[in-house]
Amino acid sequence: MMRILLLGGTGDALRIARQLGSEHVYSLAGLGNVPDDLSCGVRVGGFGGGEGMARYLEDERIGLVIDATHPYAARISANAAHASGAARVPCWALRRAGWLPQAGDDWRMVDAWAELTGALAPFKRPLFTLGREPLAHLDEIPPQQFWTIRCLEAHETHPRARILATRGPFTLEGERALFSAEAFDVVVSKNSGGNATEAKLEVARERGLPIVMRRRPELPAVDREFANVADLLEALQVQVQVQVQGLG
Repeated sequence: MMRILLLGGTGDALRIARQLGSEHVYSLAGLGNVPDDLSCGVRVGGFGGGEGMARYLEDERIGLVIDATHPYAARISANAAHASGAARVPCWALRRAGWLPQAGDDWRMVDAWAELTGALAPFKRPLFTLGREPLAHLDEIPPQQFWTIRCLEAHETHPRARILATRGPFTLEGERALFSAEAFDVVVSKNSGGNATEAKLEVARERGLPIVMRRRPELPAVDREFANVADLLEALQVQVQVQVQGLG
């Protein structure tokens, strides 16, 4: 039986993991909640880079790697592609489409952190939805700003920042209430795509707020790419049937 290593950490990855049997492995970096209701095995922690992952694939006799990590987890995706090539194991990737600006949107595209903070200079109350990255820069908050940072893990209190430890999906009504209560004047976001966190874009549009948007990183080529979970699961079912027929 072909063993699958599923690299996850997203809601889409969890949907795939729920379809996997006990012989397969769902791998998490360790951030956020670790599911305890899966039939497949769960592995938490790193591999030691691409070479370490390649050794893992060989030692555990993995027959297929599925990269369902976040679109901005570029290092993990690069390690997965490298390891798969080194171990001669196929690599599939779930790569959902990013959001596209709509009429009335004011997107200001940035790459590095320094470029991001420069774009934020005119504003006073930004909402950061970048994950944990802003937590490393709390000592850099300009005197005129108060930050609200939404991420998965809790953090110690800060006199000029509010850390919201929460996980999507976020509703339109909930986002409207948050934006109204906190009086944000700009939103900082990754172009993650999907429905779970898209409501913030609609509320920003309603309120005429600009969005400082981090560009997506370039990701490595893999054997097969899928735009949604349903297509990947359908292809996986065919792959497993082929493997079973081959044993006959």
